[in-house]
Amino acid sequence: MLEPSNNNQLPPIPGKRYFTIGEVSDLCQVKPHVLRYWEQEFPQLKPVKRRGNRRYYQRQDVVMIRQIRSLLYEQGYTIGGARLQMTETVRNDNKISKEVLRVLRQELEEVKALLSR
Repeated sequence: MLEPSNNNQLPPIPGKRYFTIGEVSDLCQVKPHVLRYWEQEFPQLKPVKRRGNRRYYQRQDVVMIRQIRSLLYEQGYTIGGARLQMTETVRNDNKISKEVLRVLRQELEEVKALLSR
C-alpha cells in the first residue's frame, strides 16, 4: 500500500464507464472491505448494484473515493470530520452551480433581447 503522503502517485483512472470493486481497490490503493465500509459512512458514495449485489463504481465514485482517502490518510481527518468535509464540498459545489446557472440565464436573456430587436 502507498504511504499516505503519496496519494498523487495513484494510477490514472482509465476511460471506462464502470469499475468493479477490485479495480477501484487497485486504482485507489484501498482494500475492498474499506470501500464497503466507506459506503456505509459516506452517503454520497452509492455504487450501482447489479446481479448478486455486485458493485459497479462510476468515474465520479472513484474520484470521490480518492478525495475521501486523501482526507483520511493525508490530512488526518476522522471519519466524522471527513464526512462533514465532503458534505461541505457538495454544498459549495451546489452554490457555485446555482451562481453559474444564474449568470448563464442572464446572458441568454441578453442575447434573446439583442436578437429580438
